[in-house]
Amino acid sequence: MTPYYALSNPICRIVEKNSDQFTRTDLINVIERKHIERITFHYTALDGKLKELKLPITSRAHAERILAEGERVDGSSLFKGMVDAGLSDLYVVPVYKTAFLNPFDESSLDFVCRYITPDGQLAPFALDNILHNAYELFKKNSGLELYALGELEFFLLSSLNDPMYHASKQKGYHASAPFVKNGPILNEMMKYIAQITGSVKYAHSEVGYVEHVFSHLEEIRGRQAEQLEIEFLPVPITDAADHLIVARWLMRNVAYKHGSVATFAPKIEEGVAGNGLHIHMELRKNGRNIMRDPAGNLSVEAKKLIGGLCTYADSLTAFGNTVASSYLRLVPDQEAPTRVCWSDLNRSAMIRVPLGWTQTHHLAKTVNPQETALSGNGTNGQTVELRTPDGSALIHPLLAGIALAVDWGLAHTESIDFAEKLYVKGNIFKDKNLLEQLPVIAKNCVESSKILHEKRKFYERESIFPPSVIDYMIKLLRAENDEILHKSLNDLPPDERLSETRKVLHKDLHRH
Repeated sequence: MTPYYALSNPICRIVEKNSDQFTRTDLINVIERKHIERITFHYTALDGKLKELKLPITSRAHAERILAEGERVDGSSLFKGMVDAGLSDLYVVPVYKTAFLNPFDESSLDFVCRYITPDGQLAPFALDNILHNAYELFKKNSGLELYALGELEFFLLSSLNDPMYHASKQKGYHASAPFVKNGPILNEMMKYIAQITGSVKYAHSEVGYVEHVFSHLEEIRGRQAEQLEIEFLPVPITDAADHLIVARWLMRNVAYKHGSVATFAPKIEEGVAGNGLHIHMELRKNGRNIMRDPAGNLSVEAKKLIGGLCTYADSLTAFGNTVASSYLRLVPDQEAPTRVCWSDLNRSAMIRVPLGWTQTHHLAKTVNPQETALSGNGTNGQTVELRTPDGSALIHPLLAGIALAVDWGLAHTESIDFAEKLYVKGNIFKDKNLLEQLPVIAKNCVESSKILHEKRKFYERESIFPPSVIDYMIKLLRAENDEILHKSLNDLPPDERLSETRKVLHKDLHRH
């Protein structure tokens, strides 16, 4: 019998199987053993948010039918403008390995679902299916596996206003209690996400802090804001997207339970760190990380990955930076990129190659000389981090775009030359000559929409992104109407400029 830990998925403990081995019979047994009253289906709609459908269970046969066949939903509402109302029905069908006991409803067994068309095929316009198809193409072309993890940065806004152990502005990175007040809420979030996804790496306090939020929104006005982060472990890129979507749903619900607000908005105050959604990637072959060669240098495949990302970085902002406030975060000297480049360990670069336990292992022995046993886990953990995306990202299309960019990089040898030209050292914002030589990231949503329009064939190749989805993204970005936003704000008197800036920052508190 496999040993299970406190944060293991409770369903794994009940059926004594890993989640990827769950069968319908296993899940029926969970329903009967836990006296489950309903099944809840979750699925991601066009707005990037998790939706739900509650299905009461009255008999074993009823549960069998729900789990075997799924249920109907109105596609014209979930994909407004993309699915015609006259042909609107879609099926939502549960993915068994995603099953979890709802932490907010003890009588519910929940699932992430996929959209299926009336003829039994994956709906091509559904965001999660676009990612699925992109990853299948990637695996077919490369023979490799693409793993990913996300760093979910967010602000937790509460009514604490505790004057004791006052936190410092822009100095909250990895701060501990009592200077950070919301540790118990973060612990609860981490617990649920770990139990449900099994892929949480760690959680901590982040740089940003606002003692008293000034806003036109009653929801957050006057609240204290602490910036926090939950980072995940690498999993296949399709699973990474589901984990991030479910995690945001869990985090918002935990915050609401405690009378607080969790927001992933790109930025909530001038001069305060914004919320990135950094994405780490790694290539694997037969389950083994191949990001380093035997000599310890970045492998050819890793450099091609970087070259692919650099080639299509300008259009990826269309999926990863979707609101006007995104481009108030992407400014110099805020640890947010403005130029297409990559570097080792460098947080001013668009792509960062972080430490990956590649040069040394068994580090604990250095500080614990009494330890004689060697760990069996001393494997390569090298990743490459894309630092452009933020909390406004539409996660499935973003990761689908990343998969296509990496696929292109692996298939084209010129991607290595391009990557080598864009390698930088040091803080790029302190070297004006270097800065002028690097390609510029889009400065606003309208510009990003134009770049996506120019490069749409890359995303539409092999029918991965339907034209209707690209059209939707272009329309979404153009609707921000932010082409002259920076100039308009800078032309205002200081007090008025700050007030108008905050309206821009707070208008998309819960966009995705």
